[in-house]
Order: sequence, then structure tokens, then C-alpha cells
Amino acid sequence: MKKFISWNVNGLRACMQKGFSEFFDSEDADIFAIQESKLSEGQIDYSPEGYHCYWNYAEKKGYSGTAVFTKEEPISVTYGIGVEEHDHEGRVITLEFPEYYFLTCYTPNSQDGLKRLEYRMRWEADFLAYLKKLEEKKPVVFCGDLNVAHNEIDLKNPKSNRKNPGFTDEERGCFSELLDSGFTDTFRYFYPEKIAYSWWSYRFHAREKNIGWRIDYFVVSDVLKKRLSNAKIHDNVLGSDHCPVELCIE
Repeated sequence: MKKFISWNVNGLRACMQKGFSEFFDSEDADIFAIQESKLSEGQIDYSPEGYHCYWNYAEKKGYSGTAVFTKEEPISVTYGIGVEEHDHEGRVITLEFPEYYFLTCYTPNSQDGLKRLEYRMRWEADFLAYLKKLEEKKPVVFCGDLNVAHNEIDLKNPKSNRKNPGFTDEERGCFSELLDSGFTDTFRYFYPEKIAYSWWSYRFHAREKNIGWRIDYFVVSDVLKKRLSNAKIHDNVLGSDHCPVELCIE
């Protein structure tokens, strides 16, 4: 059994002050992926014992960034998706293992006024093409903050958020297209009707009132469905405006 965890830490240095390493140690995951590290190289010295550590930093200071900590050493590691336009923000790390690829992904936010929606649509097309290319070789497990609540069940107030970043028809349509092209949203695979969120605004006591969104995912190639064992959202874990999500696979 392999246990994977993904967490948008919204700044790793801040999250470290709020129990990150204690959670990391207690979970003992085979692979632990993070998004939004907000780090530049050399800003943190974190290398948990027994793990191989891989970091992808954004060129812009204090922005984006991803990391993966894995017990098993990968065959190869790739940073970005091989498209110049997308590969300056530290958003993707791909680890190749004997039986599958593992990716951490921090999908670009469409931003207020949807000023980055057009860019986001190019990202979605290029990211899906990248996944399908990997799949030609072996199945894919990818996780991260995908910045989309797929269906109305995935956020508290769907009607008032209809045209907001993360819940536009365009973004939801791209996620549907991705699933239709041979991928499975693992949490929904186990819990088609369960209401659970992974992100809450820092405003209006949203977390206390559980006014949230489910925008953090583990997604796998359909061929891996039969090996799925469990999926979990750790909504009791504080330290970020997101909570960790988990996947166990045989």
C-alpha cells in the first residue's frame, strides 16, 4: 500500500510555524507533495530524514512554487511541462517511478475579474496534452491545488460563485474534459455524494462556518482505478487556508 499526501501550504515558512513538520512526521506518507511554497532557493533548509526532496521555484519572489518529498527514489524528475509560457512559475514537478508517473501541480488562478482566464485556458490545454503524452508510457497519478470546484457539491455557495475564479463554466468544462479523457477524481470515486471542502477564505470566519470549496485533488489514470484503496480530506488540519488531501493505492 502506498500513501500519498498533497497540501497547498500557502507559504511553507509560515506553515512551519503552524505545525507542518509535526503533521508531516505523523502521517509518514510514501510521497508528500506541496504547492504554493512561496520560496526561492536557499530560503529554507527542510530535508526530512528518509526522503528524497525535489523543489521547483517560481522566478518571481514569494510566489507559487512546488515540492515533492518521496521515500522511493524516482527514476527521473522533470520540472515544468515543457512549454516555455508556463514554466517560469514553479507549478509542476513530475517524478517517474517504475509503474507510474507522480505529479504535483499548482494550477494558475484565473484571478479577480478573470483577468487570467484566457491564460488559464491555454494552461489547461497544454497540461492535459502533457498528461496524455506521459500516459503513452505509463499511468499517471497527479495531485494538487487545481483551482477549480468541479460541481455544485464542491463548494458551499455555487449560485453566487457561478462566474467567479475557480467556478466558471470554462474552468469546470476543462476539468470535465480531463476526466472524460481517461482520468478519475479519486475522492468522488469513493464519495460521490459527500460534502467536503479543502479550502476556506481567510475572510468572514469561513472556516469556522465551513463555507469552503473542494479545489485540491488526487486524480489518476482510469487504469489505476482498481488499485485505489482510500481517499481522504484532512479538514481538521490547520496551518494553511487549504487542508491536506490523501490517496492510498494498492
